[in-house]
Amino acid sequence: MADTPSPPAPPRISVRTQTLSGRLALAIGAGLIVTLLSLPFWASQGTIRSVVELCCYIAIAQMWNLLAGYAGLVSVGQQAFSGVAAYLTFVLAQNFGINPFVAIVCSLAAPALLAVPVYALLHRLDGPYFAIGTWVVAEVVRLIFTNLSYVNSGAGMSLRVMTQYTALERNIAICILCALMLVATVGGSYLLLRSRYGLALTAMRDNPVSAASQGVNVGRLRFLIFVAAAVGTGLAGAIYFSSQLRITPSAAFSPEWASIAIFIVMIGGIGTIEGVLVGALIYYFAHQWFGAYGASYLIVLGILTMVVALYLRGGLWGFFSRFVEIPWFPTRRKLEPRP
Repeated sequence: MADTPSPPAPPRISVRTQTLSGRLALAIGAGLIVTLLSLPFWASQGTIRSVVELCCYIAIAQMWNLLAGYAGLVSVGQQAFSGVAAYLTFVLAQNFGINPFVAIVCSLAAPALLAVPVYALLHRLDGPYFAIGTWVVAEVVRLIFTNLSYVNSGAGMSLRVMTQYTALERNIAICILCALMLVATVGGSYLLLRSRYGLALTAMRDNPVSAASQGVNVGRLRFLIFVAAAVGTGLAGAIYFSSQLRITPSAAFSPEWASIAIFIVMIGGIGTIEGVLVGALIYYFAHQWFGAYGASYLIVLGILTMVVALYLRGGLWGFFSRFVEIPWFPTRRKLEPRP
């Protein structure tokens, strides 16, 4: 009897999740983090304050991008979380004598605890109803702090305990916190999207019903993303107002924070980390150069946002990626045959 030929060996397949552009972006990002940490030793106070402001824009926008771009939860009330974290930082440092930089970390409990009942209250709402609900919650929180005498009501609070530290010490601590914030918000989002939970988020973004039919717990995943986005937004708010040394309810709970996040994500490209970075840079320089024009400047930004939303739904990064594929934060998995 002739020998039966053995079946051919299956082809060897490897999964590629990293690209050359991604490696270069990681190297550049590490260099920028080192530069951020070195700012207190060579940069002016104005430069440091501007960089801190830009870092906070990136963090808040990335948290909104994660919330709306993947979880499908469009919020216009994220200022509630940045405000409560910032106020708790001031209270812990000014009224209880806790180190203000330690207080920033401790204050993250406030947005996390606030996010739980807010999500429980609003999770049954969908689309614009959810967005309006988050705005209502933010306004309620603002009114509470405006009339709360313990935090000096509408007059706000000053972080006078910062006078115990030299300008160099304050700048070093704030820059370290900013670096950790970027690693947690941008780097953490990148690692999340590259994990199996990132696959679930992508499926949920594309079609929640289909994702649920494949075993994705959409409700639990949305809840976890909502809480994580609240904590990241709160960290940005605490760092920003601690660097400003002054806080008021009108500033802490201003709808402008949500508007900034929406503008950055829509202009740069929703659902992409690269889009957030591009949008944040555009907003930052536009604000620096044209912010003095007031209402006219805001009208131009609004019109620009609508134009991009109508004709460039993938944002500037999405438009650029149509012609050149050089992802800075690659999350796709590509199958390639191995030799």
